[in-house]
Amino acid sequence: MAYSHQNDSFFIESDEPNYSRINARCAAKMIARQRQDIIASELSRLAGEEYLEDILQHMANMEEETLADANLIDLQREVQWFMRPYLIDFIIEAHAAFSLLPETLFLTVNLLDRYCSRRVVYKHHYQLVGCAALLIAAKYGDKKDRVPQIAELNNMCCGLYDSGMFTQMEMHVLNTLEWAIGHPTVDFFTQLMAAEERDDTEVEHMAAYLCEIALYHRDFVSTKPSMMARASLALSRAILGRPEVSDGEWAHTENVTLLTLSQHLSQPSPTLARKYATPELSRVSQQLADFMAEQAALARRAADPPSPPVEITAKPSNIYSTPQKGHGAAPCYQGYLTPPITPEGVSFGHGGQAQKQVYTSLPPRCPVTPTPHHNQGAMYPAQTQQGYAGQHRIQY
Repeated sequence: MAYSHQNDSFFIESDEPNYSRINARCAAKMIARQRQDIIASELSRLAGEEYLEDILQHMANMEEETLADANLIDLQREVQWFMRPYLIDFIIEAHAAFSLLPETLFLTVNLLDRYCSRRVVYKHHYQLVGCAALLIAAKYGDKKDRVPQIAELNNMCCGLYDSGMFTQMEMHVLNTLEWAIGHPTVDFFTQLMAAEERDDTEVEHMAAYLCEIALYHRDFVSTKPSMMARASLALSRAILGRPEVSDGEWAHTENVTLLTLSQHLSQPSPTLARKYATPELSRVSQQLADFMAEQAALARRAADPPSPPVEITAKPSNIYSTPQKGHGAAPCYQGYLTPPITPEGVSFGHGGQAQKQVYTSLPPRCPVTPTPHHNQGAMYPAQTQQGYAGQHRIQY
C-alpha cells in the first residue's frame, strides 16, 4: 500500500498509484497459469494416446477378474431372483437421494453380486448387504461429503438393523472380496465409446438408462461391462433414430446380449423410469415408452392384418423390435407411502418353492453371512411396522 500525506496528523491509504502494477502482475500470473494448463493438457493427451492400449488391456483384465457368477447366486437358499428388483429399486433411490456418481451405482451392484456369489445370504440380511455395498462403493470413488451416514441408511431401512450391523457387514463384505473393490463399470466404457463415436448427450442418457434396466435382470449379472456398453449404445441409436455406427465385427455373445437386452425394455421399473423422466436426463424413459408403444402397434398390425387384405407398403423391419407382452401402457407410478412388501407364493421366481425343497436337502457349500448374537426381536420389528415416505423396509 502507498500512503499520501494529507496533513501533519494522519495518513490516508491510497491504492491508485499501484493499480497498473498490480493488474500487470496478476495478468502475467494468469497468462503463465493458462500456459501451464495448455502444456499439461497436451502432455496428458500425448500420454493418454501412448498408454491407451495398455489402459484398455488392464481394464479388460479387471472386468474378467471382478465379474460375478450368476450360476453361484442360483445356489442361494433364501435369496431368490424375484427379490432382486425390490433391492435394486431401494439402491437406486438411495443413490439418487445422496447424489452419488453414476459409477457408484454400478460398483454397488457389482459388489453385491460378487458377495452373493461367495456367501450364503439370509433373506433378512439381503437389504443389509446392499447398504454395505453402497457404503463401500461411495467411499471408494465418490466425494467424502456425499458418502451416506449409517444413521441415514438405517432410517431408509425403517430401523430394521442396528447401527453396528452396518459396520459389521461392511467389514465382512470387504474381507470376503479380499478388499478387491476396483471394477471397470459400464459407464466408463460407455463414455469412452460414445466419445470415440461422437454420440450426442441424448444417446448417452438413453444408454445409461438401458444399462440400469439391465441391473434388474439375472441375464446380465455375468455380462462384461464393455459388452453391455457396446450393446446399450447400439440399441440407443436405433431407438432414437440415429445412424448406425461401423464399430467393427460383432461376436455371437455380443449379438445375444443386444437381443436379450431388447427383450427387457417393455416394462422397466417405475422407480427407474421416474428417475430418467427428468429434463436433465433428456426424458429418455418417455422416449423409450413411446418407441415401445410404436413397436407394439406395428406388431399388432402385422399379426392381425385387415380384412379384406389391402396392399400395404411395409416399412423396413427393425432388428431391435421385440414381441410385446401387453397392449396397454404401464400404470402410472405415484410412489408408495409405506415400504414395498415382497409377494409370496409359487407364482414368483419360477417355481421357487420346489427349488427351495431341493436346496434344503443340500449341505452348506460356502460360509454363512454373520448373524448378530443379540436379541433378534429387538433388531427386526414386526412386519406390521409402518414406514414413512422415503423409507423402504424390504420384507420377504
